[in-house]
Amino acid sequence: MTENTNPSEDFEIDLGEIESEEPSDDVEIDLSAPSEDGAPEAEVVLEEEPESQEDDDQDETQDETDVAIEALRQELESKFGDWYVIHTYSGMENRVKQNVDARAQSLDMEDYIFETIVPTEDVVELRNNTRKTVTRCVLPGYVLVRMDLTDESWGVVRHTPSVTGFVGHGQTPVPLSVDEVLNMLTPSVVARVAAASSDTSAKQRNKKVEVVDFEIGDSIMVADGPFAGMHATITELNPKSARLKALVDFMGRETPLDLEFKQVEKVV
Repeated sequence: MTENTNPSEDFEIDLGEIESEEPSDDVEIDLSAPSEDGAPEAEVVLEEEPESQEDDDQDETQDETDVAIEALRQELESKFGDWYVIHTYSGMENRVKQNVDARAQSLDMEDYIFETIVPTEDVVELRNNTRKTVTRCVLPGYVLVRMDLTDESWGVVRHTPSVTGFVGHGQTPVPLSVDEVLNMLTPSVVARVAAASSDTSAKQRNKKVEVVDFEIGDSIMVADGPFAGMHATITELNPKSARLKALVDFMGRETPLDLEFKQVEKVV
């Protein structure tokens, strides 16, 4: 009888040791860095310094952009005439600007047609896993004209080659507000401020990034990694990090993948 009671007492002691020691130790290890005492605090301090500097650079660049936009607003408000939008054939925006300016000069309409602008923006295109900065139209097929609208000035602009008409209600051109013009010209202001900035990271942050090779819904083949050779469908694109998310049929289930652009090939 004495031999049967001792094992049960030992067993109870073992359970008590597991419950009291193991869980608390595991929690502490998960929440702390795997370094010596005092090291986690030093690491936190070192990580905060570059982030703070980056925030300062972003704030400074944003301040410069805000000042430039406000200066543009004041300039627009001080200019004589109204802004109108003319519709052109796609790809002919710059040619139309040159033709309107030339016709205004040759037909002695410079006192009525003051300025033409093609709103532009700088865009980083990702093509074949390479980045290229291009300048393109903010509003493809449209040009801004600042003018004093009369029958004669309307005719000079309207009959310019590659101009298909004014934007408005029916045959009546409708002038833009200062805010509308400002919104159209803001991308070029942002690009100008970024180009003048000494912060190279700010120049990249302020540029729109677009993917040329892929679109959401495209079928792709994984070319690298454990899923190489399998087909997938793109569900999300992240141009700035050059990564995408896709769903692949793996063992009868749709499995999400996070891949770099260079790891996949488009299925035509």
